[in-house]
Amino acid sequence: MQTETISLEETGCFSKTFLDYLSGSEELLPFYRFKPEIESFKSAIESRPFPKERREKLVKVLSKQYEISNASPTVSKNIEALRKAGTFTITTGHQLNIFTGPLYFLYKIITVINTCKALSQTYPEYDFVPVYWMASEDHDFEEINHFLFEGKKITWETNQKGAVGRFDPEELRRIAEKLPQGAFFFREAYNMSSLSDAVRNYVNFLFGNEGLIVIDADAPDLKRTLIPVIEDDLFSHTPEVLASKTTAMLNSLGHKTQVNARQINFFYLKGDVRERIEKKGNEFEVLNTDIRFSEEEIKGLIRNQPEEFSPNVILRPLYQEMILPNLAYVGGPSELIYWLQLKDIFNYFDMPFPILMPRNFSLVCPLAHKRKWDKIGFSKKDLFLDTDRLFTKWVSQNSLNDISYEEELSRLQKVELTSKSKANQVDPSLSQHLEAIYASFSKKLKNAEKKTIRAAKRKFGEKKLQIDAIKNSLFPDGTLQERKENFLKFYLKDPQFIQHLMETFDPFNYQMYILYE
Repeated sequence: MQTETISLEETGCFSKTFLDYLSGSEELLPFYRFKPEIESFKSAIESRPFPKERREKLVKVLSKQYEISNASPTVSKNIEALRKAGTFTITTGHQLNIFTGPLYFLYKIITVINTCKALSQTYPEYDFVPVYWMASEDHDFEEINHFLFEGKKITWETNQKGAVGRFDPEELRRIAEKLPQGAFFFREAYNMSSLSDAVRNYVNFLFGNEGLIVIDADAPDLKRTLIPVIEDDLFSHTPEVLASKTTAMLNSLGHKTQVNARQINFFYLKGDVRERIEKKGNEFEVLNTDIRFSEEEIKGLIRNQPEEFSPNVILRPLYQEMILPNLAYVGGPSELIYWLQLKDIFNYFDMPFPILMPRNFSLVCPLAHKRKWDKIGFSKKDLFLDTDRLFTKWVSQNSLNDISYEEELSRLQKVELTSKSKANQVDPSLSQHLEAIYASFSKKLKNAEKKTIRAAKRKFGEKKLQIDAIKNSLFPDGTLQERKENFLKFYLKDPQFIQHLMETFDPFNYQMYILYE
């Protein structure tokens, strides 16, 4: 693949807060611990204790989960390596989107794998294991029940409820059978009895040789680690207090935060129920059910069945760090921003805060599109402009007359300032009168510009269609390709597609990759 890069800022697709984090903005420094640089891992390693008993428990749970998934030799080796004090994990998490969902799911995993490879070269005295954390307890089915294939949205219809990882993927088998032969591994995966097992199966097929471990934290032995957090959250509400304080600080600095803490940040999880817990008087209620607990009853439940409590987005990251010897979390822009809201919670529970690493970003562009783009006269940066701005730019560059009225509007503003200055010397009240005149004329000029652009579009309609075709192909529904397209679009044409991505992406190069296939 031919490769180019462009800065994330130049794409215009990322929030100010995310870009500020990447640039090391001083005002964000209090909200995280280490910068996302390979040099930071030395300090992260030195300050990351992890008890031997937790390592043993983790290995036991993972070994059991892989009993029906035919773990690759590399995965089995990595699971066993987790027993050693010098082994650490690099983790990403994601929902259980059917058929992997959007492309960026793969980008997350590849970033994690490549980070471990880079760390192994820089710190050879330690072992680094890539981990994919399945959001198996999530109940937002509408977010995972569809994927894009050959330009069509394919949707999973089911009446199942509760934690999606427990769903029977029976209906998905019929969808998998209709896919091309190259996607055979999905047919095998969706023969599993649960969606969690199915996802572990196909992720193991795609990445098992790279040693990627898939963990399902919906496990009783792992949940016991969370007991002190459940008790504090339900009875003292410390996480809400701390997260709300941090959120207010970020908002006061002009940063738009992603999540809000609740008084209780756990769901009740049992069977096909995953519903919020709320305290009403002296009782604890499970919303949308008839389930009620007294204080003594719920204290007993926490001690004896902690697996019936499921953390929300505020406490899931803490749970992750409690059960894994983790150094860094790899996520997308929105994820990393909500992690910035959580550092004080980690401090309170005496847990090291991980390094927050952005995943890799990419746009895969057919070479035919690149040739047409170059011929039109556009740059790689122009790929990220909207179609109207692109067409206006092309007409301005190729028409005998510049259709933009920007220069005229700039001259008008200068004339307005000069006129108002003269008027003020005679009668200050004339300034408002002149302001109204120029505002009216400015509005007319802008309307004239819009009419000129519309006329140019009619005149150069064929070129507009050509630009639209390329943009619509690369940015489905006007969205970044990686947030919409499924990897099968590229994998079925090139079975080495994932390998090409791994060879191209640098996990510490925070830019947008443009890959020409």
